Parts: sequence; C-alpha cells; structure tokens
Amino acid sequence: MAKTALTQLQDQIEAVRREAYAAGYAAAMQSIRDFAARPGTATVPARRGRPAKSAPAAPRRGRPLAAAAKPRRAARRRPQRGSNARLIAEVLKALPSSSGRPADIRAALTRDKGVTMAYTSIRHSLGQLQARGEVSAAADGKTWRYTGAVS
Repeated sequence: MAKTALTQLQDQIEAVRREAYAAGYAAAMQSIRDFAARPGTATVPARRGRPAKSAPAAPRRGRPLAAAAKPRRAARRRPQRGSNARLIAEVLKALPSSSGRPADIRAALTRDKGVTMAYTSIRHSLGQLQARGEVSAAADGKTWRYTGAVS
C-alpha cells in the first residue's frame, strides 16, 4: 500500500510537470508568433560559418565578384628594421646636449618627424645605440647625448 501511494504521488508530480511544461512551451511559442507578426521588427542576422550538413547551400550575398576582385589599397607599411634607432639618433643630434631625456626625445620625434613612439621603444633603441657607441648616458642615467657613430 505504501508503495502504491508513493507511485501515485510520483505519477501526479510527473503529470503536473508535463502540464506546466506544455503550458510554458505554448506561452513561449505564442510570444514568438506575436513578435514575428509585428510589422518592422528587426531580424536576427544569420549565423556565419559552415552551414549544417542537411541544409542546402544558400546563394551567397554580399559584394559582386567583380568588386571583390579589385586589389585593395595597401595598408601602411611596417617601418624598416632599425628605423627607430636611426630616428632617435637624428633627434639626439638636433637636441641640445642637456635635454636628451626620453620624454624630450619623444616630443621631438612627434614634433619634427611626425612619429609617435612608445617610451619602451625609445629606451630599447637608446640601449642599441649605446651598445654601438653612438650615444652615451649621463651620470644620472636619465639624459642621453649623441657621441657620434663609431667606425
């Protein structure tokens, strides 16, 4: 008897769950139908990527093939290797020897050459130039001066 009562209770719970699911599903579908029936509703763009295997291939939209075949304008070219160090050496030649801080070098690069360079790149280039013997650091280690190219 206890087992039958438990089984009946489980069956009733399952029936209530199914009814609630069916009612919620019906309400959700009705909401979707109402939304789709409204005039001027925005559509969700189709998902890009590989189409499903069972779906037939849809005709491709977008630019015509003739427009896609045109060569694109080349993007900005990457600077040549070593150009940062060359630019910094040119700027240090023009700066007075007392004002060779990285901030002054960066300001002069922007003002005179039209190039914005990160402080880390300036510091790295100064290290390269120092290894070549073209620049030397002052005693405080904050200012730099051009000493000339070593042959």
